[in-house]
Order: sequence, then structure tokens, then C-alpha cells
Amino acid sequence: MEKILVELHQAIIDGAREITTAKVQAALDTDIEAGIILNKGMVSAMTEVGRLFEVGEYFVPEMLISARAMQAGLNVLRPALVQAEVKAAGKVVIGTVKGDLHDIGKNLVSMMLEGASFEIIDLGTDVPSEIFVAAVQEHRPQLVGLSAMLSTTMPYMASTIEALKTAGLREQVRVMVGGAPVTAAYAREIGADGSAPDASQAVKLAISLMGKDT
Repeated sequence: MEKILVELHQAIIDGAREITTAKVQAALDTDIEAGIILNKGMVSAMTEVGRLFEVGEYFVPEMLISARAMQAGLNVLRPALVQAEVKAAGKVVIGTVKGDLHDIGKNLVSMMLEGASFEIIDLGTDVPSEIFVAAVQEHRPQLVGLSAMLSTTMPYMASTIEALKTAGLREQVRVMVGGAPVTAAYAREIGADGSAPDASQAVKLAISLMGKDT
């Protein structure tokens, strides 16, 4: 791997936003292909951040700092990716369900997924079922991510899945759910395709679900 990509990789792991953006620009200036910068310099770094989290060396604050550095780098890289027609790993519509205003977990999952080269349509918080349905109709994602941090709002995950069924869209998407009170058993109960206890596992789940027919 070229030295500049190694430096970019490390800058993201360190959460060094300004260095990250500088290294992305430097890589572009030396005519390294946008797809190579993305995969070897950035996606690989976020994969390592996920590993560090899983082994207990990184915690949520460190993951957020690295993810924000990665996002800053992507802002520089994105025009080149578009020009090179580099395809995203998949498209995800994500939001926190109706009645729930918590967004830290949802934002971290969004950033980690973006770091894994997914295209993210973030609907924000307090999102009613009909908005999820409309977003699926408009954007045609492969995945839908539902977040809830309150046990009292978890039923809106079920109602959103039912709304997708009613609209004839459920077979077109995989639904992943998450949040502090959400268990794997609850995910199965409401008919979701999977759940993840943290952002790192959410990325693995998304990649796994992309390997299945949607």
C-alpha cells in the first residue's frame, strides 16, 4: 500500500480530521484512483476501528471521533467517487422510530455504515411508519435500519415493518433493528431480518444481509 494511504488509514483510526482530509486530497492529487482511496485508505480503517471496539480498546467516543474523521474525508473524496462511478456497497434508509428523539446510536451506525461504503438516507428521529414507507418507495434501498432507545417506542418498529408489508415493500428490503432495549428475540418476534447490539456489529449485519437476495 502506498505510504499516503497508510497515513490516511492511520489518521482515520486516530480520529485526526484535518490530517484525514489533507491525506485524501493528497492522494487525489497524486492520481490514486478514488475507489482505491476509499477501500484501502478509508473502509479498511473503519474496519480496524470496529475491531478495536470489539476487543475493548476503543469505546463509543473513540468510534465517533474516527467516524467523523472518515466523514470529513468522504466529503473531499465524494466528487471523485461520483466521477469514477464507484458503486456503494448498498443503500440504507435509516431512522429513529416515532416517539423517540435519541439519535447518537443511530448517527454512529450511519457513520460506520458510510465508512463501509454504504449510501445512507438518514430520516432523523421521531420518524413515523409512513415516512419510512415513502423513503423506501422513493430511494429503493436494499436495507432499512430502525432505531429505538426507549422500550416505549419499540412497538413502532413492529408497526413500521407492518406498514412496509401493507405497502407491498417488505419483500424488497431487509430490515435491521437496534437500540439499547432491543434484543435478538424481539427482532425475531416482530419479523425483522436481524439486530445488532452496537455500531460495529450493525456493519457486519448489513454486509451479511446484502449477501442475501432482497
